[in-house]
This record gives sequence, C-alpha cells and structure tokens, in this order.
Amino acid sequence: MAVIGCTVMTDGKAVSDSEDAPAYRTSAASSVAASAATSSIRASERAAAETTKAIHSVCETMAISSAEAVSNVNTYVAAVNGDGDVEASKQPAIDALNNSADTVEPAITAKVTGELRDSLSAWVTSSRATAGNIAAAVDPVAFNTSVATMNSARQRALELCDATYR
Repeated sequence: MAVIGCTVMTDGKAVSDSEDAPAYRTSAASSVAASAATSSIRASERAAAETTKAIHSVCETMAISSAEAVSNVNTYVAAVNGDGDVEASKQPAIDALNNSADTVEPAITAKVTGELRDSLSAWVTSSRATAGNIAAAVDPVAFNTSVATMNSARQRALELCDATYR
C-alpha cells in the first residue's frame, strides 16, 4: 500500500480576485440562463413535434378509413336505388363505418385539440349513427339526414387535417 500526499505547503491565504469575481459571476449566471432557455426551447420543439405527429397520424387514419367507409356506403346506396344487391352491400357498409369510428376514436389523443378534435369526434359519432341507421333500415329521410351529417363531419375534419400540413 502506498500513501501519496503533498510534501510542500505554500504559505498564505486563498483570496479571490475582487476585480474578476463580478465578471465571473455575471458570466456564470448568463451561461446558466442561456442553458435554461435553450433547454426550454428544445422541450417546446419536442412537444410541438409530438403534437404534429399525433395530429398527422389521426388525420391519416381518418382519411383512409373514411374513404373506405364512404365507398361502401355509396355501394349500399346504389343497391338501395336498384343498382345492386342490398343485402350483400349492407354489412360491408356497416362494418366499414364502424371500423372507421373504431380506428379514429382511439387516435384522438390529448394532443389533438380544439376544432380538429371536435370534428374528428363528430365523424366518429356520425359514422356510428349512419351504421346504426343502415342496420335498422330507417326511412330514406332519416338515412339521408344521417349521411348528410356524416359527410359534413368528414369534410370538415379533412379540411382541418389538410390545414395542418400547410
């Protein structure tokens, strides 16, 4: 085992340089403030990026699933109007509407706020209502009202989604 230590001591007292100390304190305080500001900016940028990612994700989910739902509803409407098999087109329309609602709803996270959140939620509600109306074979007026509400909700949600890419 070895012990290492100083063998020579210097006489005197440790004294700070009174002329340089204020400049050092100012420099250190500025450095801390700049570091905190940079850290805050980076945190804000990360949060904004996460919000954008969440919004684009739900918008893509809505765009893809709603297009399939609308296509299936259009096939059902054509069949009801005499251009196809109503029974064969009924369940695919119901399933596509419910699938869209089921995939969009959980994608509406806390990061999706305001009018976009409301319009996506309106799509979810109206697509489920339209699916229920198809299943219940409601009268044409009630069905058309349901489809109009659903189409309006979809159009508004897609407009707001498109705006997030600009």
